[in-house]
Amino acid sequence: MDLNREQVPSTGWLIWQVALRCRTALDRALAPLGLTNAQYGLLAALCELSRSGAPPSQRQLADFAGLEPMYVSKLARTLEQTGLIERQDDPDDTRAVRLTLTGSGADLVAAAREKVVALDERILAPFGGRSSDDTAHLHGRLLTLLHHLDQEKPS
Repeated sequence: MDLNREQVPSTGWLIWQVALRCRTALDRALAPLGLTNAQYGLLAALCELSRSGAPPSQRQLADFAGLEPMYVSKLARTLEQTGLIERQDDPDDTRAVRLTLTGSGADLVAAAREKVVALDERILAPFGGRSSDDTAHLHGRLLTLLHHLDQEKPS
């Protein structure tokens, strides 16, 4: 697709198209590891949240990852069946489930992270790669937009 600025319906549409292409590229990069982009996202978020100590609940993971709790529950069940995470009832809250990465889950996240970093480098090549000033500027602008959109969410 070769569009110029006048042909793009809106900035939102453009962001959506970039996101779709990134998701497709990520799915292709992770397929050899047996992961989808959604599964990787959940595992990577769990890995990050777990660094702070206690295993997070599914709800905490959903909030952190920006996903619907029911979707996280479905993904977690699948990842549990493949031995990548463990789900345990929360002893303090009968409605909550705590999630923990298994050793093989942690290994897979590390292997997937290498593919994600390499993909990032390829995607960001027009800006000079992951560590360029242009990429840092883009990153900052996208964070500003994300924070703004988070403020727009109904409570």
